[in-house]
Amino acid sequence: MKREAISFDTAKPLLVFGGPYSNLEATEALRRRADVLGIPPGNVICTGDIVAYCASPEETARLVADWGCHVIQGNCEQQLAVAAEDCACNFEDGTECATLAKGWYPYANTRMSDGMRAWMGGLPGTLHFDYAGRSFHVVHGGTAIVNRWVFQSERDVLAEEVVLSGADITIAGHSGIPYIARVGRRVWFNPGVIGMPANDGTAEVWYGLIRAIDGGVLLSTHRLAYDHHTAAAAMRRSGHANGYARTLITGLWPSLDILPPAEREATGQRIRQRTMRLGPRAEASAEAATVS
Repeated sequence: MKREAISFDTAKPLLVFGGPYSNLEATEALRRRADVLGIPPGNVICTGDIVAYCASPEETARLVADWGCHVIQGNCEQQLAVAAEDCACNFEDGTECATLAKGWYPYANTRMSDGMRAWMGGLPGTLHFDYAGRSFHVVHGGTAIVNRWVFQSERDVLAEEVVLSGADITIAGHSGIPYIARVGRRVWFNPGVIGMPANDGTAEVWYGLIRAIDGGVLLSTHRLAYDHHTAAAAMRRSGHANGYARTLITGLWPSLDILPPAEREATGQRIRQRTMRLGPRAEASAEAATVS
């Protein structure tokens, strides 16, 4: 897997996000948010899965590529780059998620240009960088397994992953629900995805910010409102109105197959925006939540 080291303008925050999922409207809204915040493309990171469930795979991929932000491969980029027959999402056979993937993945696969496949194939698998005195590692799913599900409630999995990563802070995607988890002296930061709601009963989607502050670093998760009605209508017009089109409106996933019990029980419960400050030493402070 290709690895890449990068650097940033530390006078500006970093904006991190996952899973555009072929949702052009949400991706456009996030780019506008970055402009409003004054965050340049070089300080923006995507954790992969640009193309997935929604109506505009080629258009969304082109928008992200033209943006000029940092992007790593998710399982979808790896598969689409070689026109593979399935998404390699790590859905169990026979589950509803696996059944739905037999619809949305071929839809996306047949609409990708050779140019976008080549671009996806050239993306790094991970990123490594230092920022505000901390080491960071960007992965898609797990540290060694690109499509591994890593949820906040699974403490044993998190403990294994932070050791494999070795970084002070690991930024990850794939799982679709935002959280910031302290594991000993390390942190696992999933900013959520912008292409699909977080199964909390709201149509808003999620991104994260990383700020250098007072000799330390501040991590935060943020909601993003966008024109989800237009995104859902685009799916219906395309004849691609799978269960995910309804999710864009209701904020509830069509299947809970991948979720551990704790996350499954939280279905429909509004997720709060959260912050975590790491002080001058490599120790995480108490987590503070803010309600939006």
